Formats: sequence, C-alpha cells, structure tokens
Amino acid sequence: MSKKVKDVAINEKDTGSSEVQIALLTEKIENLSKHMNLYKKDKHSSVGLLKAVNRRKKLLDYLKRNKLDSYKNVISKLNLRK
Repeated sequence: MSKKVKDVAINEKDTGSSEVQIALLTEKIENLSKHMNLYKKDKHSSVGLLKAVNRRKKLLDYLKRNKLDSYKNVISKLNLRK
C-alpha cells in the first residue's frame, strides 16, 4: 500500500472503500498526467486519464452526499481542490 492509501484507509485491510478507491485513482491520475506531458499524442492514455478523473469525481460526489466528514478528510489528506 502506498502512503496516500494508508492515510485514508479505515483499517489496515481496507481495500475497497470509497476513500481508498479515490486515493488509488489519484495516484493513477498523477502517473497518467506525467505520461501525457511527455507523450502528448497518446490518445489512448488521454482517454484513460479522462475516465479516471470522471470516476474519481463520481466517488467524491458520493462521499460528499453520504459521509461529509470522510469527504473533508480525503480532500485534505490528498490535497484535492481547495
């Protein structure tokens, strides 16, 4: 597990909660963003990047609706948005 995932995980065996999924998608987005800066014409990776961003957005919206305290925790620990 990476540091970001450990920060937001509920317990040590947590692999599927919304918080962990958001952390994993954030890492994937960062890696794909670096890749896209090097290879601007790679259209397949740009589609994957957009899909990951949209999926993370949906998960963040879900957390905001159902678990506001967890949403604020994830936003602050992963340095997203504000």
